[in-house]
Amino acid sequence: MVSRIHKRTAMYRNLQLLRSIRYSHSPPKASVLLDVSNCIQGLKQKLQELNELTVATARQIAEYDPMPKLEVEIQEEGFVIKVLSQRSCQGLLVFILEAFEELGLDVVQARVSCADSFSLEALGNKNNEDSRALDAQLVEEVVSKAIQNWREVAQI
Repeated sequence: MVSRIHKRTAMYRNLQLLRSIRYSHSPPKASVLLDVSNCIQGLKQKLQELNELTVATARQIAEYDPMPKLEVEIQEEGFVIKVLSQRSCQGLLVFILEAFEELGLDVVQARVSCADSFSLEALGNKNNEDSRALDAQLVEEVVSKAIQNWREVAQI
């Protein structure tokens, strides 16, 4: 007998909670439950629409795949090379470091982030073993070619 009273009390509290959530003052239990059921169906539909929108947006972002931005500046110590991309570029760092090696640049200092986006800022000095003259345009061309090679390999 006591457990029935506890169950009824709990059910009454839950029904009152549902009424307060939906701002319903309707006395019949069935109308409150129907109202809440309709609300849940509406929320499921909105959630499904948002999921579809998220998938469509992700596809558009994946299709929009610009080349990483490249900047080369000349400084007293050597060259500052900056490469930025809006997305993570797995393996790009290896191609860029190979380009540095091809140019005969020693990396003196570098900051790299490859988590959600790709960011590289490196200070490269010309090593004494290589005798050819380097300018910012040549460095930019070689690093740009390395980025292009990476892109071709990454798309395979």
